[in-house]
Amino acid sequence: MLNRTAISSGAYLESFDSLPKDILWTQAKIDQSLAETMSRRPDQGDLWVFAYGSLMWNPISEYDKRVVATLDGWHRSFCIRLIAGRGSPEKPGRMLSLKPSGSTEGVALRIPQATLNDELRVLWTREMVTGAYTPTWAPVTFRTGGKATALVFVANPEQSQFEADAQPETIAPLMAAASGSLGTNAEYVFKLQCALADCQMRDPYIDELAAELIQLGQSPR
Repeated sequence: MLNRTAISSGAYLESFDSLPKDILWTQAKIDQSLAETMSRRPDQGDLWVFAYGSLMWNPISEYDKRVVATLDGWHRSFCIRLIAGRGSPEKPGRMLSLKPSGSTEGVALRIPQATLNDELRVLWTREMVTGAYTPTWAPVTFRTGGKATALVFVANPEQSQFEADAQPETIAPLMAAASGSLGTNAEYVFKLQCALADCQMRDPYIDELAAELIQLGQSPR
């Protein structure tokens, strides 16, 4: 279900119809968020998106350049309660986001100017189903040298899905039990760990969480 065809056809949004109406965003509200974010765009040069989670291995939106990059001032945190996709209301999991402080290594994806509007709408529909993120413009540093301003989806602590305690020992039991239409919550963690390794990167937080999940009987294969 998490693919370009499902998003473009509306099937992806429809798959979340079971979510409480007070947190589910309509396509119109998603489009409004995109327009408001673009109105705050600091420059009109290349548009980069900073990928730190599933966008690293399944970006869906098309890009014409991919560069390993570092985002300062933010760190990974599974701080969003997850009740669809890889969780359920009965057994909620956790969704990845970013919280202030530290730094995060990931990849920057450059979106082609010729198809910018279409690609960003696909991205927004994917990421803003419940408005749990705050789309933010922030500087990133490329491993190859140079910097750029990138679009980053960070945690919105004012949203009802936000969970302050995202320590591995707290969330691992929840994530070990959570699953949904997109697979298990644990699988996401292991995929992220592999995606980081493919870029010669590590995140101690992700490694600690993966180790906790393995102790709880979850398998990375």
